[in-house]
Amino acid sequence: MPERDAVCWNVMIGGYVKYGKPTEALTLFRKMLTKMNPNEVTIVAVLSACGQLGVLESGKWIHSYVKNNSIHMNVHVGTALIDMYSKCGGLDDARMVFDQLKNKDVIAYNSMIAAYAMHGCCREALILFSDMGRRRTRPTDISFIGILNACAHSGLVSVGKGVFLSMKTKHGIEPSIEHYGCMVNLLGRAGFLETAYGFVKNMKVDPDPVIWGTLLDSCSLHGNVHLAEEIVKFLVDRNLANSGTYILLSNLYGATSNWVGVARMRTMMKTHGVQKEPGCSSIEVRNTVHEFVAGDVKHPNSKEIYMMLEEINGWLKGHGYRPRTDIVLHDVGKTERERSLAVHSERLAIAFGLISTEPGSSIKIVKNLRVCSDCHEVTKLISKITRRKIVVRDRNRFHHFTDGSCSCGDYW
Repeated sequence: MPERDAVCWNVMIGGYVKYGKPTEALTLFRKMLTKMNPNEVTIVAVLSACGQLGVLESGKWIHSYVKNNSIHMNVHVGTALIDMYSKCGGLDDARMVFDQLKNKDVIAYNSMIAAYAMHGCCREALILFSDMGRRRTRPTDISFIGILNACAHSGLVSVGKGVFLSMKTKHGIEPSIEHYGCMVNLLGRAGFLETAYGFVKNMKVDPDPVIWGTLLDSCSLHGNVHLAEEIVKFLVDRNLANSGTYILLSNLYGATSNWVGVARMRTMMKTHGVQKEPGCSSIEVRNTVHEFVAGDVKHPNSKEIYMMLEEINGWLKGHGYRPRTDIVLHDVGKTERERSLAVHSERLAIAFGLISTEPGSSIKIVKNLRVCSDCHEVTKLISKITRRKIVVRDRNRFHHFTDGSCSCGDYW
């Protein structure tokens, strides 16, 4: 285009954000800054990009830009800041923005409730939900998704059931597929698998692949092979199975050392062209995002990273650490399993954080998959040994590791 106005830049940046290309959105935003000043619409889009990437330093810079360039702090910008801070691990910053917002609407409340849910702060989410009622701010269907997710992350089954029932009886809101999914997650995580299965089969709406995946994930979490096989057969018979169906059952077979079952699932995955998503962890250091996959040796500082890993392994042994080799889903020997665990992507990211940031400073990691139980235990120990706070955002929630314990209370 011979000329581009702010609308053109905003549409293109927003497009990148909408279709999961946050890095490209931030790159384009930097180019825009050399041509013209952004407006509120631009800021909302780029804050969303920062949240997707989990880049707190970049998000803070944009917040400073808003303050220093007289960009109006309306409820849309404020809500975008809350969302960005919460997704980047800055929960206290998110609450600070929320408290400073004037004329808070239900969207601002929903964003803060969702933030608390993501960080496993169910009590704070419930208090904020009650505050909405006192201020006569009527909740929406999104409000209940946040509250139910908070209950699921904290294992508050009875509270979650009460909230779900109150939607229609007290607030006149008909539960949607998302609310049913939250209830399946709540029941499944707490170990009420048969109850969750019955709940799915008796839903007033047809369950979607997300709900079935949630139930299968709970079967994997609690090692219930029988129910998982029953669910998979149900889905395959009705042509409802997808890639996640085969992957979850394959993982469950691997966790129970059923290598014949693993081989059968892998054959089916190959037949259907299904590929398992590789684990990837990222860390932002001095406004640059560094990404790692398991066993990664491509990073320029790989030598120093692996030297730090060796040092970490020494620390762990001194504190009585024993690798959870049972969670390695491959039919290999104990030594090979231990090696596999030692180079998981989040450990590489933590090692890089330890050698590239100031002693005592916090380390923030973003992972695309659920953190495994072995890495969870290791990260607790590292936080205790190094006296550093380590914040990990995995696919499901945030984990705040401090002095040998995690904010999730080992329930995730």
